[in-house]
Amino acid sequence: MSSCSIRALWILNPQDAVVFSRRFPVVERRWRLACEKEKESSAVEDYRYSAQPLLPTDVELASAFAERKKRQGSARGFGIRFSQSVQGSDSWVDDPITRHIITLYVNGEEGDEFMLWPLVLHTKGSYYILVLPFVGPQQFKAYVRLFTRSDCGNSVGEECSLSSLLLNLPCITGAFMVAHTVGDMVAGDVQDPEVVVSSSPSVGGLLDSLTGSIGIPSISARAKPVAAPVAASTTSGASAAGNVVIDTPKSTSRPIDKEALRTFISSSMPFGTPLDLNISNISAIKTNGFSSADLPPSDLKQPAWKPYLYKGKQRILFTIHEFINAALYDRDEIPDAISISGQLNCKAELEGLPDVSLPLTGLKSAHVEILSFHHCAQVSEHGEDKQALMFSPPLGNFVLMRYQALSNLDPPVKGFYQLSMVSEDEGAFLFRLRLMEGYKAPFSMEFCTVTMPFPRRRVASIDGNPSTGTVSTTEVSVEWKIITSGRGITGKSIEATFSGTVRFLPRTSQRVPSRSMSVSASVVEEDSDVEQDSSGNIVNIEEYLTEKMNKDLQAVDLEEPLCWQAYSYAKVSFKIFGGSLSGMSIDPKTVSIYPAVKAPVEFSMQASSGDYILWNTLGRCPFAALATVH
Repeated sequence: MSSCSIRALWILNPQDAVVFSRRFPVVERRWRLACEKEKESSAVEDYRYSAQPLLPTDVELASAFAERKKRQGSARGFGIRFSQSVQGSDSWVDDPITRHIITLYVNGEEGDEFMLWPLVLHTKGSYYILVLPFVGPQQFKAYVRLFTRSDCGNSVGEECSLSSLLLNLPCITGAFMVAHTVGDMVAGDVQDPEVVVSSSPSVGGLLDSLTGSIGIPSISARAKPVAAPVAASTTSGASAAGNVVIDTPKSTSRPIDKEALRTFISSSMPFGTPLDLNISNISAIKTNGFSSADLPPSDLKQPAWKPYLYKGKQRILFTIHEFINAALYDRDEIPDAISISGQLNCKAELEGLPDVSLPLTGLKSAHVEILSFHHCAQVSEHGEDKQALMFSPPLGNFVLMRYQALSNLDPPVKGFYQLSMVSEDEGAFLFRLRLMEGYKAPFSMEFCTVTMPFPRRRVASIDGNPSTGTVSTTEVSVEWKIITSGRGITGKSIEATFSGTVRFLPRTSQRVPSRSMSVSASVVEEDSDVEQDSSGNIVNIEEYLTEKMNKDLQAVDLEEPLCWQAYSYAKVSFKIFGGSLSGMSIDPKTVSIYPAVKAPVEFSMQASSGDYILWNTLGRCPFAALATVH
């Protein structure tokens, strides 16, 4: 990520107040010099749209962000142009990427307004993370020329589009990585990629072996970053019941460990250049430091992502982990939608600084559509069915490759779900499901659970007996455990049915008030999709569209934005071992290590449910219309 530099980053809370910020003077000095050089070689421009050698104060930034939320209707905005869009706004660009890379207009101390772009926006927990990467004044001017055109944004993916301009800049990718990593630290969501380890007792953990080699008994098996203790949950004013702002942070505020964050930023991206964003590495360095035994051989250059050298019994572990997202309708007029996102996780317990080469084959049969790789990998141009990569593995577990693919197999859980309200407080339901049909050994389903959420109602009781499994209820859901952990099925399919009646407590209120700005009685235009409040500010677009579709139905609830009366569904959770649904695989015999070393290669595969939805066949359901090819 040496081609990426960060000018500044900010963290804002749900009240749009800056709670943490960091500026990088070295990068900012480069930006000022670039602006001065560009100014000398170009004609006089509109100050508002010119690249300015300025960074806003925290108060100015917070004010500009709050103003944009008010103007665009939400933090992310529309991402599409509508009748009230004005030239210079993100929605005017008419590109969905402006929901993730935004523009702020900042009022300076002297009353002059200047533009801050491109700001990468990431929402995590109850916080907004804004990252401002260094882009040259030339790219800044290209964006200005783009958003002042009347026809901008009409050809997403073409050379003249904003998406093409941004995604060709390495600094944008790096800024997203920084934003996501900082978000994980702030939310305490720090987890290593899962690698299935052999049960053999002869091989210890990576840092267990490391401990003995460098004489530090306090190193744990897997170094973890220092995290702030989780305080008791308190509901902030911004998360009160009835909010219908889809992209507003939903969880309660968690205190930020600012000292840990400062330490991580200083170590992982010194002078604003991201070097290693691995939280475990940075934490281990802070906790354990270095000794003379940690020095690499003088003839080898040690990469930043491998601060310690491994010593011990050598092996390489690979795990393919796929996540299946599905929307199953059981309707002739609506096709089911199934997609797979997968990753190749790796843990390389190898001494020294070796290079590992790995050929990937079968990409065509696996219907792989998108590939991305860890920054330790060197990737050659791939063919239609083959891809070769070489990498110098970092410490611990890491994601070597991510991909998106189509499924080569039928859905592991298929069937239908029906729910019909027979009265105001009683509903009759029916499930008829088939699990693992067409799946042979070694495929094994470890568990399978079906949940019926009712976020707007309170479950009083349920009648009915499933053909298999157990049923339990919470205040707002019914859970059917078809297969429980420890009782998985291998090499066979089962059919599961469940019919019954669910009863709810009587309603106590007919409508939950909305937090968004009050809407005036008049609509701007009869056929417009946008309303305005009395001050001319645009109301949250997600809320308005929800209410427009819903009419007199109950308002959508925060936790389940797609689940309200006519739009009901059941969600399936499962885990499968023994194979991948896309067909993606690697051959351990083709893995080679240089310098040559005797190290066994272990390989495993597993698949988990992502958003796996069974839509109520008796109700309404959202779906995307497929493009017609002429």
